[in-house]
Amino acid sequence: MIDFCAIDFETATHERNSACEMGICVVENGEIVKTQTWLIKPPSFPYFHPRNIDVHGILPEDVQDAPSFEDIWHEAENLMYGNLMIAHNAAFDAGVLRSCLDYYGFFKPKINYLCSISIAKKSWKNLPKYGLKSLAEHHHLSFNHHRAGDDAEVCAKISLLAFDKLMVTSNDEVQEVMKKNMKLL
Repeated sequence: MIDFCAIDFETATHERNSACEMGICVVENGEIVKTQTWLIKPPSFPYFHPRNIDVHGILPEDVQDAPSFEDIWHEAENLMYGNLMIAHNAAFDAGVLRSCLDYYGFFKPKINYLCSISIAKKSWKNLPKYGLKSLAEHHHLSFNHHRAGDDAEVCAKISLLAFDKLMVTSNDEVQEVMKKNMKLL
């Protein structure tokens, strides 16, 4: 069966290390087993760019008592340990993760990651849009868009539906079918 974690970040500014929310959805044996969300106090605190607030609605006062990325990383890393990582627009989320790890001086784990957009394009050709909201609507999934836990969980659900459509049932098969799209963190 397929094991992976879907991940999503929201950021406070244009800086990639400014994560203000992180969501991880853990999939074991093709089933969602846990979704965890953390509000994070970013290095830019108390500054949040107004445009970012417009996207996700997270305000500086929402994170004033939140832990830093440094404080939550070990818990998050344990959820991700040994897993394939999937994100919607993965280049962004992998970049945020890399930047946060660099900022706090953590080693980068050796994690393979995939973008759920490429998985969706392989599964459902000729859809008009492949954004998370569009794919969720196409599959009748409702969620609170631009909140990290919800986005991670919908990313996981869409990925599972896509793997089902591709008749992919194991991580080895994911590697084989998606090998051109697989990247290393």
